[in-house]
Amino acid sequence: MNLEKPKFIESLAIRPSEERDLNAIHCIYEIAVLNGTGTFETETPSLDEMARRRAEVLNRKLPWLVAEAGGQVLGYAYANYFRPRLAYRFCLEDSIYLLPQAQGMGLGKLMLAELISRCEQLGARQMLAVIGDADNQGSIGIHRALGFTPTGVLKSAGWKFGRWLDVVMMQRELGLGGQSSPESSPE
Repeated sequence: MNLEKPKFIESLAIRPSEERDLNAIHCIYEIAVLNGTGTFETETPSLDEMARRRAEVLNRKLPWLVAEAGGQVLGYAYANYFRPRLAYRFCLEDSIYLLPQAQGMGLGKLMLAELISRCEQLGARQMLAVIGDADNQGSIGIHRALGFTPTGVLKSAGWKFGRWLDVVMMQRELGLGGQSSPESSPE
């Protein structure tokens, strides 16, 4: 997918994350945990826990990306197995988190497009979006724009900020999808 960078972010780079990005990643996620409903975590994981999560993704040879402009990490995105059992290794779940001031500018869409491309190159066949809060129209819209279709809603699946939250499930085929066995794809 070839999407244009927003004109106001001339120096934007979407690149593989590095260990030096962990503090920024942790800060971005802490903002999401404490203020948003895109994640159902209610307590911020430690920096060491975020490093462990990133290492798990990278050890599976899956992408963990950051978006950087002017030397500042504005957001991150990664894909991981939908569930930990090995049979799910071709079915990935995406996650995208942005600084509040970087939201609504097209950056999430750029990051998701790059994530999809990299996962297709790895031979993944399905990507799922498990979107916390059915009112998260930004995330739903980005996923829809990149070919995800709704597969269901889990009603009142999470309790955060004193209210029940639904989860919107969306799915997109990658590469050949379910049309052939994955043996024809690199793992």
